[in-house]
Amino acid sequence: MKYIIIGLGNFGSSLAEKLTEQGNEVIGIDTDMSKVDAFKERITHTICMDATDEFTVSGLPLKDTDVVVVAIGENQGANVMTTALFKSLKVKRLISKATNKIHKRVLQAIGVDEIVLPEEESAERWSKKLCLRGMVNSFELSNDYSIVQVNMPEKYSGKSILDIKIKENYNLLVLTTISHSEVDTAIGKSRSVTNVKGLADPHDILYKEDILVVYGANKDIQRFLK
Repeated sequence: MKYIIIGLGNFGSSLAEKLTEQGNEVIGIDTDMSKVDAFKERITHTICMDATDEFTVSGLPLKDTDVVVVAIGENQGANVMTTALFKSLKVKRLISKATNKIHKRVLQAIGVDEIVLPEEESAERWSKKLCLRGMVNSFELSNDYSIVQVNMPEKYSGKSILDIKIKENYNLLVLTTISHSEVDTAIGKSRSVTNVKGLADPHDILYKEDILVVYGANKDIQRFLK
């Protein structure tokens, strides 16, 4: 996959490096030439440029890029301007970093696809989330093993955990399943409720709206999601 990471601070540079290590093509962008030089050997491509300039940004390979991440953190104004610019250019998937709740609300108003709060989420977690299609969330137990939440592959809908043979075929253990339902509130509005079904039973039937919580080696999780 192809990524553009704007802002090579702690979070942006770490994310760009991890995505590059996983075999992706990454363009890392920053206005600070010293950062661009520092990471040119560790990220696929590095460019020194002002990502708030529409003319300069239009020269990037946006149509071929799968994900754009605005990781500018020190300058909220530059972050918002850059995010709005890439939103207007209709990139395939836009993710932006927020430094606080007010900043997050501004990004939500712009219509950002996803918002990162680095204080709560690591670059390791996001690199995995971006690389593994269908993954909802993850918890790293070590460099090699994780517990992850993944969207249930539609082809398994209506089958039991025993039927899909996830242990035999992928060497993964299904810990539980999560579903969401709508319930009416006292004021007549509905809200989404998360239902965790407890320890998985081999005979549990899976539905396409379910989220699977699985444990295993990262390489086996990648194989399952592909």
